[in-house]
Amino acid sequence: MLSVQLGPFAIPTNLALLYLGLICAWLLGWFIGRKRGANPEAALFHMLISGFIAARIAFVIRYWQLYGFDPLAIIDIRDGGFIPLAGILVALTVAAYYLWRKAELRIPLASGLTLGIIISGLGFALLQALLDSQKLPDMAMRDIQGHSVELHSYIGKPIVINLWATWCPPCRREMPVLEAAQQQNPDIHFVFINQGEGQQLIEEYFTKQQLSLDNVLLDTGARMGQSVSSLSLPTTLFYDAEGLLQNNHLGELSNASLKHALRTINTQPEKESQ
Repeated sequence: MLSVQLGPFAIPTNLALLYLGLICAWLLGWFIGRKRGANPEAALFHMLISGFIAARIAFVIRYWQLYGFDPLAIIDIRDGGFIPLAGILVALTVAAYYLWRKAELRIPLASGLTLGIIISGLGFALLQALLDSQKLPDMAMRDIQGHSVELHSYIGKPIVINLWATWCPPCRREMPVLEAAQQQNPDIHFVFINQGEGQQLIEEYFTKQQLSLDNVLLDTGARMGQSVSSLSLPTTLFYDAEGLLQNNHLGELSNASLKHALRTINTQPEKESQ
């Protein structure tokens, strides 16, 4: 499952697991520390914020050439651009500071962190095991010319599958990024699977937006989204040349976040996105 549905909102499963671990850490820390008058809530909050900022800064530094000096692009976290390891290291540094300076927090904070790490870690391990076993679905769709296309016909090269719709604002914003990537990476199959819309509407949209895309498929029943358990658009799936899922991205892609994701499937030298 790539996302978890909470009412009208779809949350990426890995983010939901992080929230679950944080909530469990806070609850256990609060329970243990209530008799000592030591609530680790502030420490956990500072860990979360500092880790979040550090993960973003590390990502922007890593792909600085694609962000340039555009402050809006740098702070636009809708592209999901983060380096988790940097965030984890900074968050643990903040935790170490609290454990060193606040003796009354040592037991509740350490206990809460241990539980949170165990729960999130087990969840991430299970999720990764499920994702590692996912193969490219064996199904056929119609392309925009009306011809039947088997998804397995793309196996042999790395595959990027983008689930999208014309009514989806982040889908529209990321489409030029994907169009440029398709032109710059002939060694990768970029496949655009429209969810639930008709041929005429899609053709009119491409004409209006002056988009030129190859491998556009129509999934009028949204079977692909159901098959990969994706509850939100846009969703982008990254398969290796054998059709095994290596990575996924829920939400809008930027040049930087797309390049970062392509590293998991691209066996060719990296190409700079424009």
